[in-house]
Amino acid sequence: MFTGIVRERGRVVSVEGGTDGVRLVVDAPATASQAALGDSVAVSGVCLTVVAADNGTLAFDAVPETLRRSSLGEREPGDFVNLEPALRAGEQLGGHYVQGHVDGIGVVRGIENRGIERRLGIKAPEELRRYIVEKGSIAVEGVSLTIADLAADGIFTVALVPHTLDVTTLGDLDTGSKVNLEVDVLAKYVESLIAPS
Repeated sequence: MFTGIVRERGRVVSVEGGTDGVRLVVDAPATASQAALGDSVAVSGVCLTVVAADNGTLAFDAVPETLRRSSLGEREPGDFVNLEPALRAGEQLGGHYVQGHVDGIGVVRGIENRGIERRLGIKAPEELRRYIVEKGSIAVEGVSLTIADLAADGIFTVALVPHTLDVTTLGDLDTGSKVNLEVDVLAKYVESLIAPS
């Protein structure tokens, strides 16, 4: 379980493999210093298991299902990723419940600076739109955000404060960038409970 509060920006050192799976190595000194083999870490919103931790780097294996559902397979050495270690008992829940199970890939359709805030318009896949509501929660690249606005064409808007732009990869996005999306799991449970049997 995660909260969508990014703890470190890591830098991809290597990506080895192909469509059958990849080994992703990330330079992340702060996260690596507290990680152990088998720990869960959200990497740009994707829950991955630490398979090696050495000299400030972390290694993860991403299987075909993960590559199909997320943008991790497109990462290259030098790219930055958002990192959040799994929530530990007693820690503050600062964002919202995030599982690290990416539901789909969105595409940045617009960027607008308004004073100190930056607004991103993101096109969500058709199958996710029913879970996206104004003032609801969504994780974008593993970052817990509030949906500021929602258009009929499936584009939702999030407003980013300077701190978020500084400490996450969201400040690096351009129009056309692909982003990992995880909708609020509570919405999916409600749908499941009220759906006819």
